[in-house]
Amino acid sequence: MPTIDQTISSIWSMANQLRGNMDASEYRDYILGFMFYRYLSERQEQHLLDYEIVFPQEGESINDAYAREAQEDRDEYLRVIAGDLGYAISPEYTWKTIVGKIADKTIRPSDFQDMIDSFNHSLAINPNAEQRFDGIFNDMRFTSTRLGASVNDRAKALAGTITLVDSITYTDENGHDILGDIYMYLIAQFAGNAGKKAGEFYTPAPVSEVLAKIVTQDLRALPADDHSAGGYSVYDFACGSGSLLLSVQQQTPDPSRVFFYGQELNTTTYDLARMNLMMHNVDYQHMKLRNADTLEADWPLLTDKSGIQEAQSFDMVVANPPYSANWDNRDEKLKDPRFRDFGALAPKSKADLAFVLHGLYHLKPEGTMAVVLPHGVLFRGASEGKIRKTLIEKNLIDAVIGLPSNLFYSTGIPTLVMVLKKNKNTDDILFIDASNDFEKGKKQNILREQDIQKIIDTYATRQDVERYAHVATLDGITENDFNLNIPRYVDTYVPEPPIDLGELTREMTEVDEQIASTQKELLGMMSELHAEDPKLQADLDTFITLLRKEVGSNE
Repeated sequence: MPTIDQTISSIWSMANQLRGNMDASEYRDYILGFMFYRYLSERQEQHLLDYEIVFPQEGESINDAYAREAQEDRDEYLRVIAGDLGYAISPEYTWKTIVGKIADKTIRPSDFQDMIDSFNHSLAINPNAEQRFDGIFNDMRFTSTRLGASVNDRAKALAGTITLVDSITYTDENGHDILGDIYMYLIAQFAGNAGKKAGEFYTPAPVSEVLAKIVTQDLRALPADDHSAGGYSVYDFACGSGSLLLSVQQQTPDPSRVFFYGQELNTTTYDLARMNLMMHNVDYQHMKLRNADTLEADWPLLTDKSGIQEAQSFDMVVANPPYSANWDNRDEKLKDPRFRDFGALAPKSKADLAFVLHGLYHLKPEGTMAVVLPHGVLFRGASEGKIRKTLIEKNLIDAVIGLPSNLFYSTGIPTLVMVLKKNKNTDDILFIDASNDFEKGKKQNILREQDIQKIIDTYATRQDVERYAHVATLDGITENDFNLNIPRYVDTYVPEPPIDLGELTREMTEVDEQIASTQKELLGMMSELHAEDPKLQADLDTFITLLRKEVGSNE
């Protein structure tokens, strides 16, 4: 049984061969899309067996039993399956059926589009689940000439990709399910090949781990019987491919009771997030993702019985939003409840603090928020200065953690994690400078496990650490004119050791003695030299005389 690293290496190698001249970021949509389709189909197959919806005869596969039994009342089978799973795949388009057609060469070029069309048609059966799956395969464009110049070339490329996906072993050498891990590994690989575009959909796992451990710290500290009976809610308002949401889930006391909310502007990335969560066994009823502009239209909102809307709030808010993004900061937004209490709007070309205020607005009173930001938010003036001052005066900022530079695929600039709480039990801000703790990689720097643990331990103990952390009072921050630039509070300068003048004098004396000794040896050797040419001998005698004077003056 191959290890997960061997599996990933094999997939990546074959994928590079199959994609031909297609850009890796384009091919990503096909290989990850087919992986998700296989997952849904196999999940449906197991559901048919577990809930005794089909009854395989001796020697008959579940897929064959489904095809046989559904002949009589196909629509009823689809209705039952969609009611349970939120989707339904017809017998003629299950993963095993499609793979079988490819193997016996009976696949038609139209089958690839037909399988997706049939899936989309099934979503109308269960309206409650439609949003979770609607349009999730839209980026798989089977008529794209990037797949091939002719219909047959495109069909060949698609068949090759399906065969590759079918060859993937979804369990490791110990029999554990690694489908979600494989999917995440591939997202990371595609991010590495996407360069700056990767910032749209991927937060490196070590950074995600830092944020996840911070926002779950209070939950993990609670006694087991104090954990919320209703589960935990986490919101990422710039969720990308969903990796940060899943990192939070892994750190909670009970991962099975986490409810996920996310918003993402990029449609392709939004689809990745939906696939990613479900392939990590997140039930579609535990997730609510939205494809929209976070700053333009507030979400999520709850509507009470009288039709009045109010903000939905969450136990945890995490995000790695686009840095210094443009946004529409027209004056009317000062009336928006997300921004109105801060007396100013973030600049049009720097939406960083607008994202912060949006996330803070949706944070529960006892919740924790952690967001990745550029350092400019700590010291820039004008409207950002006003917002920052209000955040400080309201005692909403819990910690500022400086990270190493070059951690992200999208940018090499150093970033920070800002932690916010609405009901702090201290009136100070913890500053951590973790910018010098990392491992240098080929393309990006990497936060090691010990680096992550040092950050988390320091955040938990909340004490000064020489050249690493400082707990600053609000009075001290006020004296600094509300500037939160980390070097103002954490001095990482390492002084040079004091010079021992006595030792320096001794070393200089030894050097002088060595020079004098060498000159004497040289003079002795020069005195033994004789030249046959009288002119050359005269020059040599002059040089020896000068050397004697030099040696004499040094004695």
